[in-house]
Amino acid sequence: MISALPRIAIATHDFDGALETFRDRFGMPIIDLSEKSVEGLGARLAMCVPRGGSNIELMAPADEQAPLSKSLNRFLEQRGEGLFALMLEAADPNSAADVLAKRGLSVLPLMEGAGGRDVHPRSTGGVLIRIYPDGSFQGRDASPAQTPLVSGIDRVIVAVPDVDKIAKVYRRGLGLDVGPRVMDEHRGVFEVLVTPPRGARIELVSPVDLEQPFARDINDSIQVRRGGMVALVLRVEDSQVARRVLVERGLEVEDSTGAPRSPVQINAHGARLLIEESRSSSRERGLIEGDRGPLALPRRPGLSQ
Repeated sequence: MISALPRIAIATHDFDGALETFRDRFGMPIIDLSEKSVEGLGARLAMCVPRGGSNIELMAPADEQAPLSKSLNRFLEQRGEGLFALMLEAADPNSAADVLAKRGLSVLPLMEGAGGRDVHPRSTGGVLIRIYPDGSFQGRDASPAQTPLVSGIDRVIVAVPDVDKIAKVYRRGLGLDVGPRVMDEHRGVFEVLVTPPRGARIELVSPVDLEQPFARDINDSIQVRRGGMVALVLRVEDSQVARRVLVERGLEVEDSTGAPRSPVQINAHGARLLIEESRSSSRERGLIEGDRGPLALPRRPGLSQ
């Protein structure tokens, strides 16, 4: 039923600034869809279309009366800028929505002007999921302003209080391929990988050992922001080169472990981006795939109770 995870959206107040960050700093090719999206949806939209992985969609409210802008404004008021929605595709979103509702997921009525159906975060571990038709974005070639450094989305990290419970939702409810629960002792979390037929993977994590910084950050996200998406993982061929170039381009880069080739972290418009070396590069250098270090989450206002 679910055929792909094509993109994940970032909500921002500063649309022009986000375009500049992802185009000029990260070197991502970007297609600005605002000319049509403001008129049709009441929001400014752009699609980052780097090679590999899933796309990053940038969203900003434009027309206060439009349903999409109202949804974006509610999110921005409650949580601040950051990861907004995870997009899935299906051959027939309305039929898929009916199936998901019968499986116990909280499916919302069709939003005016929307091309897909929404699944409420309360039934998916704090993640707003939007289901669009197959091929919902037909990208065209776009040239980056800078040399591309990073891939598209390799996976999204989702913080949940009970990884086993939410894994069942993604397996039985959404019908996705769900791996076994694994204890990551280095990060102090249980993790489960969810793999859609195409696109980025979903990494569900629950805190176990709060002595570990990563687990503490995940626990804080659950306690303060009710969990949900906390970071996008992108890939680079050489993390040292990427770190140097990103700094030269004016980004504030954080090391997650301090090791020479450790992943780097960047807070871009409220979205935490964790940049790891590609698997082939890591294997060639003998690096440990699981050595990802703590996750420095961006600070946001808490949700209203």
